Amino acid sequence: MMINSVLFVCLGNICRSPTAEAIFREKARRRGLSVIADSAGTAGWHLGKAPYEPMQTTAAEFGYDLSPLRARQVVQKDFSNFDLIIAMDQQNLLDLKTLTLRANTAHLRLMGAYISAGSPPDIPDPYYTRDFVGALKIIEQAIGNMLSAQWPK
Repeated sequence: MMINSVLFVCLGNICRSPTAEAIFREKARRRGLSVIADSAGTAGWHLGKAPYEPMQTTAAEFGYDLSPLRARQVVQKDFSNFDLIIAMDQQNLLDLKTLTLRANTAHLRLMGAYISAGSPPDIPDPYYTRDFVGALKIIEQAIGNMLSAQWPK
């Protein structure tokens, strides 16, 4: 499957999915890949807002800039505009499956599919757990594995 675009999805689009978008963009840039990346939430609570400040601070400490990103909600066109849609947890994946139409051309995957065997399938939400570093490190590992699997050198 040729992948030219990826959408990362979490609940509010202020912690996990914008972090995944920023990490993916940076790692793809370093590999010389030209892949479109975006992020969205299944809920619309934070539309137009910047990522959560503690998540931005943590990401910046690891060299990732979330500041230009703004929260948006998944829309029907995303299922045809993106080749791959990555859900941060099983509930996000279920929500995406209820939103998609049969004409969906995007492949839906769980971010946990890119984490080593035996790891939990869900990326813990640091908005609730308060473990911003832990969530970022899990996302960073998953993105690295995803890049190696989807775009081998």
